[in-house]
This record gives sequence, C-alpha cells and structure tokens, in this order.
Amino acid sequence: MRHGSESHEARKALFQLGIRRGYLTLSEIDRALPAGSLSPAERWLLFYSLRAAGVELRDDHGDALGPLPGGPPAPDHP
Repeated sequence: MRHGSESHEARKALFQLGIRRGYLTLSEIDRALPAGSLSPAERWLLFYSLRAAGVELRDDHGDALGPLPGGPPAPDHP
C-alpha cells in the first residue's frame, strides 16, 4: 500500500524535523501529509504525539497554539 507508506514516511520526517527544531507549523504538517491521509481522530493523535515528544505546534504566524481542544473526536459509530 503505497499511500500508507508515504504517510508513514511523512509522519516520521515531521517528527524528526520537529524534535530537531523544537516546533512545527500547521502549514508544514498539512504540506507534508498526503491529502485525506488522516481522519480527524488520527490528526488529533498526531498533534498529541508531537507535543508529547516535546514539539511545539505553531500557527502560520509563528505563535504557539494553545492546548489541544478536548480530546480526540468521538468515533462515528457506537
């Protein structure tokens, strides 16, 4: 599955850059990941994991984002 492999490599590269530099912008994350490769819950988990790894998330102006809202999105089914 090439699409999944590309997404995995993109996430790996994001973590490496973020850990080395200390931050990532939302635009950098959006550009690095294939469109539609993450569900809302997976995107939340990515942000959570980046923060847990010590990577600050910033908006496109360079300002740090506040806390992640709530928790991961609820699944569509019970």
